Amino acid sequence: MEEKIDPDFLKRVLNILCNPFYGIPDYEVMAQYTYYCAKYNLFSNLNNAPNISPKNRLFNMLNCVTGEQQYKIIDELCSNKCLHNKDDIKDLRDYLHKQYGNFSPKISQKNPLVYNVRYWLEKYPKSYEQYEKALQKYDDNIFERNTLDDMRLSFELLVKYLLKNEKSLENQISEIGSKLKELGASVELRNMVQQVIKYYTDFQNNHVKHNDVVNKNEIEYIIELTSVVMKFLIKITEGANQQ
Repeated sequence: MEEKIDPDFLKRVLNILCNPFYGIPDYEVMAQYTYYCAKYNLFSNLNNAPNISPKNRLFNMLNCVTGEQQYKIIDELCSNKCLHNKDDIKDLRDYLHKQYGNFSPKISQKNPLVYNVRYWLEKYPKSYEQYEKALQKYDDNIFERNTLDDMRLSFELLVKYLLKNEKSLENQISEIGSKLKELGASVELRNMVQQVIKYYTDFQNNHVKHNDVVNKNEIEYIIELTSVVMKFLIKITEGANQQ
């Protein structure tokens, strides 16, 4: 059986999106319904009796498409200009991305490592901005070298902030080891992190800076690796600051 988004969640989505007090107005709901029916060739599969409400039409339509299409439709409807700056729409969309990100073609939504580190990075806006740029380029399948440039810069900016200096990433390795020792990290973990960052910077310097063609699978791995190390450094540093 094809995997889809849970029907109860679809009902919750539509109750919010089609709320008569602040949601998408009925005429716009019908316009969106017509658009998606035409896009996915659904008119012959749906009951278009005049007594069916716009909200229920959307629900019926969503039940006729794939999980990936459901995800795309809901995500796009949450971006409707009528819903701008509504807190419950933001919460709804965040839940969609977190719970059903496997239906998304975007690494920023389908990959739990990437999705989780964005939460931790929000407190570090310069690093977060570069991280988001890297993800956008990767999701759009363009600028593969620039994707890794942005990812490295995001990592470097975070480390500069955490260590309160302006050194380049490859010159931070011993500083990171000293900081982790100060924070109580085990010898093995300190050595592991330092070695990972050494190989990470070697890879960037040997391939990215020289504009080599980079395998797409390697790009995803570098994004995940960057995410894991950044999340660890943030959590261990913030944990120490809260003690």
